[in-house]
Amino acid sequence: MKRFVVISLVMLLAQVASADTVISEWMYSGGDGEFVEFTNIGPDPVDMTNWSYSDSDAEPGDVAFLDVFGVVQPGESVILTEAEPSDFRTAWALGAGIKIFGPNTNSNLGRNDQINLYDSAGVLVDQLGYGDEDYPGTPRTRYSSCNIPATDYDYTVAQTTWVLAEVGDAYGSWSSSGGDVASPGTVIPEPTTLVLAALCGLMIARRCR
Repeated sequence: MKRFVVISLVMLLAQVASADTVISEWMYSGGDGEFVEFTNIGPDPVDMTNWSYSDSDAEPGDVAFLDVFGVVQPGESVILTEAEPSDFRTAWALGAGIKIFGPNTNSNLGRNDQINLYDSAGVLVDQLGYGDEDYPGTPRTRYSSCNIPATDYDYTVAQTTWVLAEVGDAYGSWSSSGGDVASPGTVIPEPTTLVLAALCGLMIARRCR
C-alpha cells in the first residue's frame, strides 16, 4: 500500500513538472484590463524572447512578446495585458521586477475563448480553452481571475473544480485600484500541493534508508 501511494505521488508531481512554462492565471474582463499570467514552473531559466500568444485564432506570432520577457527564472511569472503596462502596474501595485507586456489590442479575450502560448519557433507550449458557456460550471473570469491549481497545469480546458479569486485566498489574491480581484505576477502553490510534495519527499526518503 505504501509503495502504491509513493508511486502515485511521484506520478502526480512528475505530471505537474511536465511543462516548464504554463498558463497559471487569467481574467478575460476587468476594470483594470484583462490579463494572462505565464509562469516558469521548471528548474531552469526559460528564454521567452520572441515567444507569442494567440486567442482562439491559434496563430503563432499573433501577439509577439519580442524581448520584453527575456529570460524568465524558475518560479517567475510574467504578464500579458490589454492595458498599458504602466497603468496595469499601478492598478495592481506591482513592483518594477514584474515583467508586463502590453497593450494587447490585437487578440483580446472573450467570455468563451482560448489562450495559446507559442515559443520562438511557433511551437505550441501551452493552451487553455475556457468559458462558462462552452464549459458549463467553470469560472467566468469577469472582474475576478482564476488561478489554475498546480496539479492541473496539464489540463487544456477549464475545470468545474476551479474557482474565482477572492481577497486573501490561498493564492494571495488582492484587489486592484479598480476593484478587480486577482494575484498577477505571483504564484503561491496551494496548500494541498505543498503537502503532497512534502509527503512524497518524506516517503521516498524513508524507502531509500
